[in-house]
Amino acid sequence: MIERMDRPLPTTEAAVAACRLLAAEFGRAIEVSHDIGADQTSRRSAAGVRVTTDPDGSLPHEAYVEFGGLPRLAVRLYPEDDALLTVEGIAFPDVPRDDVPAILRTALDDRAYVRTRRFPPGHRLVVPLPGNRTYQEHIPLIGLTPWPAARIR
Repeated sequence: MIERMDRPLPTTEAAVAACRLLAAEFGRAIEVSHDIGADQTSRRSAAGVRVTTDPDGSLPHEAYVEFGGLPRLAVRLYPEDDALLTVEGIAFPDVPRDDVPAILRTALDDRAYVRTRRFPPGHRLVVPLPGNRTYQEHIPLIGLTPWPAARIR
């Protein structure tokens, strides 16, 4: 039996472990790449040449996780306790790291859906979470791929 990760994720590595558990639970392939050190992470452009640590001496750790299959899921986990989550090409920026497993589970359980409106025309990907919370992002008209198009309500 696979343990569910419903507890806080204090580190990037804990979030990667949660992603690995979800991939195993849903039978998905997963690829993970790690960037460690201030000179390697994407948000550390102000770090000096050959500087690998933060001013407090710690090593910032960033990871990129990509799931195989449909929907296409990718997560960039930042050292600042947030993430950029992409569901079928639709980006959810500034997601708290602790919400990443819940969003992934909703997408993998096929509970995410697309809300549409006639005027002005538009589509939004809605990802409901426990506790009556939702994440919503606009889908450009040309970004409506077959996976979200099949989930229009």
